[in-house]
Amino acid sequence: MLAYPLGWEVWISLTDFSPLNDGPTAFVGLANYRGLLATAEFWRSVTVTVVYAAVTTVAKLALGIGFALLLARPFRGRALVFLAIFLPWAYPASVSVIGWYWTLSPPIPTAYSVFMGNMKYAVDSAFGGGAWAFLSVSLFNIWRGSSFIGVFLLAGINAIPPELFECALLESKSRWRRFWLVTVPLLKPFLALAVFLSLTTAFADLANVWMLTAGRIIFPVVGTHAYWLAIKGGQFGPAAALSLMLVPLLLAALLVLFRMFDPPEATRA
Repeated sequence: MLAYPLGWEVWISLTDFSPLNDGPTAFVGLANYRGLLATAEFWRSVTVTVVYAAVTTVAKLALGIGFALLLARPFRGRALVFLAIFLPWAYPASVSVIGWYWTLSPPIPTAYSVFMGNMKYAVDSAFGGGAWAFLSVSLFNIWRGSSFIGVFLLAGINAIPPELFECALLESKSRWRRFWLVTVPLLKPFLALAVFLSLTTAFADLANVWMLTAGRIIFPVVGTHAYWLAIKGGQFGPAAALSLMLVPLLLAALLVLFRMFDPPEATRA
């Protein structure tokens, strides 16, 4: 199920396949990749995608760790707090993204819509066109993704034997030292997987970006750029090449993460 569409996409990226062509599809080799590398739109979309993935990943990881540490201790109302944290991820994104869009871009003229319009104008004026769209999509991604990472890291904390935390409590009374010297090392595999999942969802984010920006190219991540090339422009070859350019970035990120959080054991002499 994965090999066929991926193989077909690789083949299409090496051709000039397009419904706009009168003749048969021709093999062009790496021409689509070279053409993309020479365009400013490609580098802009890659830059925006990398910044978007980095910003949302850092924010989701920080909030997720905070949620996990909060829920790791028993307290009154813990079940309700867990439900409130878990709900953003469990709730269908197709529904919640509409709520976010109406919140950030109210369709009905009210005092609230005037306030949000002024805020959008202020953000775009301060940081340039598309800044409000970038902020909107980032906030939604963080709101939804931090929920999943928090529950995921909570499962990791619960998998750690409690005796290790009890020994750490005897060694140091500082919560900060126990967190950095005990909790983080024990959670390294979970942190690596959480960061990788966050990066992949950010790099491959198309539906949420499309809906929150009303399909405008003013916020050009790689996904929306590829969509415009293929669906709107009929350039299936360059669009396939553009989407495949994400694969080396994600593989490199995966290698770095697991080398960083789970390094291979040194060989003994």
